[in-house]
Amino acid sequence: MFEHLINGFGVALQPFNLLIALVGCLIGTVIGVLPGLGPTATLAMLIPLIFSMPPATALILLTSVYYGSMYGGSTTSILVNIPGESASVITTIDGHKMAMQGRAGPALAIAAIGSFIAGTFAVVVLTFLGAPVAEYALHFGPAEFFALMVFGLATVASLTGTNVTKSVVTTCLGLMISTVGIDLVSGAPRYTFGNPFLQDGIDFVVVAIGMFAFTEVIITAREVREGTRAEVVKAAGIWVSWKEVVYSLPSIARGTFFGFLVGMLPGAGATLSTFIAYNLEKRICKNPELLGTGDIRGVANPESSNNAASGASLVPLLTLGLPGGGATAIMLGALMMLDITPGPLMFEKHAGMIWALIASMYVGNALLLILNWPLVNVFARIMTVPVKYLMPIVLVISTIGVWSLSYSEVDLILTAGAGMLGYYMRMHKYPVEPLILGLILGGRMEQAYRQALIISKGSNLVFLQHPISLVLLIGALLFLFLPTLLARSKQFYMARKTSVEAA
Repeated sequence: MFEHLINGFGVALQPFNLLIALVGCLIGTVIGVLPGLGPTATLAMLIPLIFSMPPATALILLTSVYYGSMYGGSTTSILVNIPGESASVITTIDGHKMAMQGRAGPALAIAAIGSFIAGTFAVVVLTFLGAPVAEYALHFGPAEFFALMVFGLATVASLTGTNVTKSVVTTCLGLMISTVGIDLVSGAPRYTFGNPFLQDGIDFVVVAIGMFAFTEVIITAREVREGTRAEVVKAAGIWVSWKEVVYSLPSIARGTFFGFLVGMLPGAGATLSTFIAYNLEKRICKNPELLGTGDIRGVANPESSNNAASGASLVPLLTLGLPGGGATAIMLGALMMLDITPGPLMFEKHAGMIWALIASMYVGNALLLILNWPLVNVFARIMTVPVKYLMPIVLVISTIGVWSLSYSEVDLILTAGAGMLGYYMRMHKYPVEPLILGLILGGRMEQAYRQALIISKGSNLVFLQHPISLVLLIGALLFLFLPTLLARSKQFYMARKTSVEAA
C-alpha cells in the first residue's frame, strides 16, 4: 500500500498534474463563492476538456474542482449570508452572525482549518479502509435511505430550540415545493400549471438565493431606512487565535466523523451530512445554547462535515461504482467515457490512476489551505464596505446566478417570491433552514419511498421490518418529541419540588 502511495505521489507531483490540481482548486473555490453554478454544473461543463487528458490527470481535475467548491462555499455564507453551495446552508447560522460581530476573519480561518483537517481525514480513510468501509453502504436499500432522510428532516427541530411546530411546518413546505415537476413514476406533470419551465421542478438555487440573498437585501434596506441597522463591529484581529482553534477542535472532530459516515452513503450527500452533524453537535457539545448566536463551533462543525462528506462520497464511487450525489454522478459518467468502470476491481485494474488520485487529494487539501488562508484578510475586508454599496452588488450577483441556471424569467419571478416568503418567515420567527433541507431531500426521499413500496408490493411495513430503517425512524421520533417531553418533565419536576418545599 505504501509503495503504491509513494508511486501515486510521484504521479501527482508531476509539474503538469500539480498545475492541474492548482487550477482545479482555484476554479472550485470561485465556484463555491459564486451562488448559482455549483460543482455539478461546473463538472459537467469541464467534461469536454478531459478527453485530451490522461485518465489520472482528468480525475485530478474533477476531484480538485469538487472539494475546492466545498472550501469556497463558506465565504459568502459567512460574509453576506448567502450559501454559495447547498452544503453551506448551515454555515450561515453562526458564520454570518460572527461576521456581523466583526469576527469574519476568525470564521473564515476556522472554516479553512476545519476543511483541511476533515478533507485530510477523509483521504486517510480512503487510503486505508476504502473498500472494507464501502461494503457497509451496501446494507442501505431504498427503505434505509428513506428512513435516513426522515431522520435528517427530523433533526432540524433542534434548529429552532423547543418550537418544533414551526420547524415541522417549514419542512413540510419545502417537501411540497419539491413535488413540483414531472412525476418520477408516471411521467405526468405536477403543479406546473401548464408552464414548461416548471417541468424540471424548482431548483434549490432559486429558492435559496431568494430566501437568503433577497431577504437579506430587503431586511437591510428596511433597517437602514429606519435607522436600526446594527453597525459591524470593527475586527480586532483577522487571524483565528490558538485558543479558538483549541475550543473548536472537538467540534471539528465530531463534524468530520459524522460527516464522513453520512457522506459515505450513496445518495446522502454533503448537504444532509451538515444538517445531521450540526444537530448532533447541539446535543453533544458543552453550552449548546451558544450555537446559533455566533459561536465559532457553529462554523467549524458544518464546514468539517461537508468536506469529510465530499471525500467520503468517493469511497462508494471508486469501490462500488455508486455515486453519492450529482457531482459524483458526473464523475462516474466521465470515468465511463474514459473506458474506466468503477467497481470492486478498480484498485486492481487501475491501481496507478487510483493511487495518483489519492495522492493528489493530499496535495489538493494542502493547496486549498495555502490558497484560502492568506485570502482570509482580503475576504474579511468585504465587511467594511458600506451596505449601500454592498447590497446592490449582492443583488446583481444573485440575479445573474439565478439567470444563469436556465435563462428563464420564471426563475427570477420565483426567486422574488421566495424572497418575500423568506422575509415573512424571518419576521415571524420561522426557520428557513428546514424548508431548504426539505426542498433538497424531497425528490430523493420520494424516489426512495416509491422504490421501497415497489419492492415490498405496496406494504409500508417494509420500513419497520428492516432493522436499520427501524432504528432511524425511532431516532427521528425521538428528535421530534424528546425536547417537548424533557421540557414538560422539567416543569413537572420543578412544580413538584415547589409544592414539597411549600408543604
